Amino acid sequence: MNVVITGANRGIGLSFVKHYLANGAKVFAACREASPELGQSGAQIIEDVDVSTDQGIETLSGALQGVNIDVLINNAGILRDEQLGNLNIETIRDQFEINALAPLRVTEALANNLGDNAKVALVTSRMGSISDNTSGGRYGYRMSKAALNAAGMSLAQDLKGRGVAVAILHPGLVGTDMIGGYGDITPDQAAERLIARINELNLANTGTFWHSNGEVLPW
Repeated sequence: MNVVITGANRGIGLSFVKHYLANGAKVFAACREASPELGQSGAQIIEDVDVSTDQGIETLSGALQGVNIDVLINNAGILRDEQLGNLNIETIRDQFEINALAPLRVTEALANNLGDNAKVALVTSRMGSISDNTSGGRYGYRMSKAALNAAGMSLAQDLKGRGVAVAILHPGLVGTDMIGGYGDITPDQAAERLIARINELNLANTGTFWHSNGEVLPW
């Protein structure tokens, strides 16, 4: 099985790498620069992949030319903080580029690598749920993840006829560097639970917005 993971140098991405390798998969780990731990993992590393740039997308697709992808995990993402009265339009734009547009661009660039029964996973957040928002704030992150969720549903419809299923996945509150190490579960636990959801993914449940614990989340 060939697995491609973006944002693979640390956090949940690195945990995905380790879990899939431990289960015998061939892992293509895409990142801007490999961390020492990723470098020692045994994955096939694709560096200089900034998913927010044309060059980064070209580097990724070029490195995977001719590779049949069974699982594509769009994991790369960023979190910034904007509040009403203190909006930073640049960080909002950055989050849209990386959190929403990049997964769509990556999936399109690698669409011809996806064979029958392939799976695409989008790592999103329940903060992208409109009906679940009871605390406000985090404008760029919430908006970009809501946009990613919408893209995921369109991808699910567009790829279904090609035999490719799409999962829209919330990992939970994970203790990664992105949120300062605070969380209810570790990156390894999150990756293990997310992989279980990916394993359950099929054409009958494509487009589902899942919590990593198996709960179906509201839009």
